[in-house]
Amino acid sequence: MYRVFEALDELVAIVEEARGIPPTRSCIVPRGDVLELLDDVRDALPGELDDAQDVLDHRDKIVTDARSAAETTVTGANDQARETVGSAREEADRILSDAKAHADRMVAEASAHADHLVSTAQADADRVVADGNAEFEAVTGRARVESERMAEAGQASYDRSVAEGQAEQARLIAQTEVVRAAHAESARVIDAAHAEADRMRDECDQYVDSKLAEFEETLDNTLRTVGRGRHQLRSGAGAPDYAGDYRR
Repeated sequence: MYRVFEALDELVAIVEEARGIPPTRSCIVPRGDVLELLDDVRDALPGELDDAQDVLDHRDKIVTDARSAAETTVTGANDQARETVGSAREEADRILSDAKAHADRMVAEASAHADHLVSTAQADADRVVADGNAEFEAVTGRARVESERMAEAGQASYDRSVAEGQAEQARLIAQTEVVRAAHAESARVIDAAHAEADRMRDECDQYVDSKLAEFEETLDNTLRTVGRGRHQLRSGAGAPDYAGDYRR
């Protein structure tokens, strides 16, 4: 490339120093020297310029071919994109259908399981309540029988004490010298009989009250067990072990 610029400088110098032809602006230059310098310029130019000129000469064809190739590529890409979108849409529809079927199946299974848990819990609750009622009837029955027995025993003891007191009173009345003592003893015996009857009645009441307290505790445990079962059923934790809670 340096020789190109050097030859051009020499050509400029030849033209500037050439003798003019009046009255025109033309001049006389040495043909041989100019041609030799032009040959030097041609030889010094790189081959890439010739290739670039070829490219410029075929520019329209290259642009047309490139545009055609681009259109072909875009068309193929659009077709591929449409095919990909269609496949993706079909796959999405299939996945959505499978998910919906799976969800429906899970809902049905959950409903069936919940119904089973509810029926089991209801049966356990009914059984616990029935056992509590039976225990209540048994405890109150035993307490009633024991109360009646103790009341009868107290009444019999009271009647016996009264009878003994009355007999003793009659005997003492028959003896004039101890009439006053007989009255006092009779009053004491009657008071003692009343006290004994009151004591036995209090013991009977305490026994009945203790039995009723035991039943109240059993019934409270049963109600707490049922409450825990209902809470576990609502929270989905599964059917509770009512029998184990009741035994405790």
